[in-house]
Amino acid sequence: MNPDKIIQKYYKPNSKSYRFFIEHSKAVTKKALETAKNVPHLKPNLKFIKEATMLHDIGIFLTNAPQIGCFGDKPYICHGYLGRKILEKENLPKHALVCERHVGVGFSIQDIKKDKLPLPKRNMIPISIEEQIICFADKFFSKDEKSLIKEKSLLRIKQGLTRFGKHKVKIFNNWLKKFKKKNI
Repeated sequence: MNPDKIIQKYYKPNSKSYRFFIEHSKAVTKKALETAKNVPHLKPNLKFIKEATMLHDIGIFLTNAPQIGCFGDKPYICHGYLGRKILEKENLPKHALVCERHVGVGFSIQDIKKDKLPLPKRNMIPISIEEQIICFADKFFSKDEKSLIKEKSLLRIKQGLTRFGKHKVKIFNNWLKKFKKKNI
């Protein structure tokens, strides 16, 4: 499976959206692989992590985010489930789940209903170790022109998650402990 072939089906290589998508995906992929290597005892699939991380934001072009060159008609929060649809059409069901489950630290049906989020009413919580690692790594980078490939501080990540509830910060804190490098 070649992520570049899939990406080029949906993004023009010289476009603004492509630049944001690729730079962000590369930074997150590097962080995800570093994180996975910290936890060999959890046996993460590095090949899958590399592929799925490069594709995790494939749905952004369908959202209304002109600052990153995306002119779709959906709110940005929808890019995960929209990416799932794309990758399911590409016959990549496990990669598709990464797309849907990486937004925030995941959303439960209760979160979606309580916050009236414009998402399908289903659990979108990272389950596999690979999904959790990719979701975790994604939190360290935003698609901001000035800090596209610069890691966010833990404080900034937690402040961003707080808007979805303190329980989301708790999930992230648990991942911090889980993915900390073990001294062997």
